[in-house]
Amino acid sequence: MYSLILHVKRSNTELEKLVFSSATTLSRKGQNFTVSTYLIESLGFTTKLAESISKKVSFEDQGINPDSVLTLFRSYGFTESQISTIITDYPKLLLLDAENSLAPKLKFLHSMKGASTSEFTEIVSTVPKLLGKRGDKTLSVYYDFVRDVIHKCQVLSHSSLPQGNLENKIRNVTALRELGVPQRSLFHLLVSRYQPVCGKERFQESLKKVVEKGFDPTTSKFVQALHVVYQLSDRTVEEKVDVYKRLGFSVEDVWDMFKKWPNSLKFSVKKVTQTFETLKKCGLTDEEVVALLKKNPQFLRVSEQNIASSIETFLGLGFSNGEFAMMIKRYPVCIGFSAETVKKKTEFLVEEMDWSLEAVVSHPQVFSYSMGKRMVPRCSVIKALMSKGLLGSELPSVCSVLACTDKMFLRRYVRKHNDKGLVAELMAIFTRVHKACLEQ
Repeated sequence: MYSLILHVKRSNTELEKLVFSSATTLSRKGQNFTVSTYLIESLGFTTKLAESISKKVSFEDQGINPDSVLTLFRSYGFTESQISTIITDYPKLLLLDAENSLAPKLKFLHSMKGASTSEFTEIVSTVPKLLGKRGDKTLSVYYDFVRDVIHKCQVLSHSSLPQGNLENKIRNVTALRELGVPQRSLFHLLVSRYQPVCGKERFQESLKKVVEKGFDPTTSKFVQALHVVYQLSDRTVEEKVDVYKRLGFSVEDVWDMFKKWPNSLKFSVKKVTQTFETLKKCGLTDEEVVALLKKNPQFLRVSEQNIASSIETFLGLGFSNGEFAMMIKRYPVCIGFSAETVKKKTEFLVEEMDWSLEAVVSHPQVFSYSMGKRMVPRCSVIKALMSKGLLGSELPSVCSVLACTDKMFLRRYVRKHNDKGLVAELMAIFTRVHKACLEQ
């Protein structure tokens, strides 16, 4: 069904050989028939369709008997329309030994699954590729999956959820499963309003592009990339790549960003340019903005208003333009924190703990730490040690107190003491404050 899709992990050269390998004659009843002639006369295909299919199979005189394949399908209750669909989507079935290869699979599925003839023929004709599976267990699992997808699609067809061509949806979702896309992601694709699994040629082209970019089908980024590529024409993609190039990115940079965050290609030219210029207002140079977005392309979604608000918040707390720029370079996600979070944590660190603004600038990751689970309990222990004169006259660095794990912190500031009573007291402070913060 999807020659290109099923063998995506082969080289492009091998793909082309597989898809376009062709032979033009078939020995039948002592006469030479072209493949296209056979399809026209036996199944009533149009000349155009028959010629297209003849490029995908090799009918050579090696004992091939396609008539026996068609007869076998008819004996199991497949209609002429279903048989035509099967051969159109998976013409290589005509090359199989009907008695020894195909018949056992049809018999197994029909007898073991207990489905009605109509359900059985619907499932097989919708995704005939399942007949290419080997082994009863694999065949059974694949058949059950197709049946479940058909059921879900039928539910969708009676709901207000996005629909589209049912047959295409089932085939496309099945092809994605074949690649390894997790089942939890497949249902989301079925109900997506962007309909990335509705088309046929367009779906195949989009999937091929995503696979060629090296996305892992088992990850969510694969599905995200499929959404994006399906929605964008080649011309639109070229225009967006050109915008990035004008801003100082290389083509390789653009595709690296796409692999990190597929949605980086979704934004309009205006949005990309606007975000770039707004980030420069943070005190960054063109080269620094490029470096920031290459590493964190998700910052393209931050609005101009949020960036402006972030600048205002940090400057209002006493940070200089240079210090703010330094924090953004060291920890870009600072831009995304709310004004309330930034103010609360800065005031705690500077006013209550007496660390300097420069200390915060040196480790801006502190804005991502939890007040209740990390900052307040640990700082309470530090305060107790300072009050007892056990840390000298200077506070330890912000990084040494807050950047480590709880285990490391306790080893560094609590359990190292020889006084068991002191250790117990410090542990009590740490535990009590931690619990109290969580209960608030």
